[in-house]
Amino acid sequence: MSWLTVLFVVIVVCGLAVEGWLSSRQIAAVQAHRERVPQPFAAAVSVQEHRKAADYTRATVTLRCLSAAIDAALTLALTIGGGIAAIDALWRGSGWAEPWLGAAVIATVAALALLVSLPLSLWRTFTLEARFGFNRTTPALFLADLGRNIALAVLLGGPLVLASLWLMMRAGRRWWLWAFVCWLAVTLLITWAWPAFIAPLFNRFSPLEDEALKKRIEALLARCGFKSSGVFVIDGSRRSSHGNAYFSGIGRNRRIVFFDTLLTLLEPPEIEAVLAHELGHFRLKHVRARLLASIAGMLAGFALLGWLAAQPQFYHALGVPHPSAHAALLLFALAAPAVLFFTTPLTSLWSRRHEFEADRFAARHARASDLVSALVKLYRSNASTLTPDRLYVAFHYSHPPALQRISRLK
Repeated sequence: MSWLTVLFVVIVVCGLAVEGWLSSRQIAAVQAHRERVPQPFAAAVSVQEHRKAADYTRATVTLRCLSAAIDAALTLALTIGGGIAAIDALWRGSGWAEPWLGAAVIATVAALALLVSLPLSLWRTFTLEARFGFNRTTPALFLADLGRNIALAVLLGGPLVLASLWLMMRAGRRWWLWAFVCWLAVTLLITWAWPAFIAPLFNRFSPLEDEALKKRIEALLARCGFKSSGVFVIDGSRRSSHGNAYFSGIGRNRRIVFFDTLLTLLEPPEIEAVLAHELGHFRLKHVRARLLASIAGMLAGFALLGWLAAQPQFYHALGVPHPSAHAALLLFALAAPAVLFFTTPLTSLWSRRHEFEADRFAARHARASDLVSALVKLYRSNASTLTPDRLYVAFHYSHPPALQRISRLK
């Protein structure tokens, strides 16, 4: 066994151990405060709601830890366990040539990963979410969503994989640069097309009909200098009672989207404050910064893949005896998340800082008290814990904990 194999196993196992340790800390933290609502929320959150949030957090954290264990086992089975090598050998018997052979191997691994993750997805939707009163997805809708996701993966991902494999074989030593350009173009195209062409495949979008609220939003947009292609409401209540709001698209194809559950939950001044927070991300260039960071990360990833694909020991150490373009893509896709797990505290910290900045922006363009009351309602409605563990927050929270956000706004 080579040192690279040992290093890879250590990284995967250590990542799983850290995830388990963080999960135990999070569960202990919420259970220790299960019977006592933090003082700033005592008037707005009942003990029963606080208990529900603790129990829901415990269930979701346990599920996340179990999912991480399954992912780690699958990663090791496909790599040093010989899974990719076996699938590759099976398809080589078909006599297919590249890049179709490589696409078939990648599709088989993707299908296997989907089948492995499907039971947990079903359990989360129809057991966990249903137990806490959040699920509204029917079996028929779940299957329809699954079918649409698979169809999109084939229609959009299939040509992209084929193009990448062709470039790896035909474009010379700098193939990774051309592949990066190809992936970037498709990513930007999907981001642009998502609001108008892809998202409507999953949800019904309708213009905001409340004229008073619409005028309030338009006045806020004018104050913040934001232009969009419209304000829309989606039927999020078909799948879940959780509420949300977001921006979608780039350029002139930007949309402001509210879940119907959010509009039912919040009052107009609170909706305005939530939207002001989201507008803050745009005006403070958070969206641009994250996009540029993701592009830089993608470029670095392709450059690293370009180097690794030319190293025979990369394949041998991860359980693939015969180097190939599709094996390089698969091994990189499996190994990268295990390594990047240890960088999540940095990305999470960056995201939480952006949230604080957007809160300050919202407090300048709407009333801070309205944002506070909206956040309290959202935490209560979504059964979000008010007493998370600080190290779990450091790793996994893209938004600051409730007490920190509200204390700063006050």
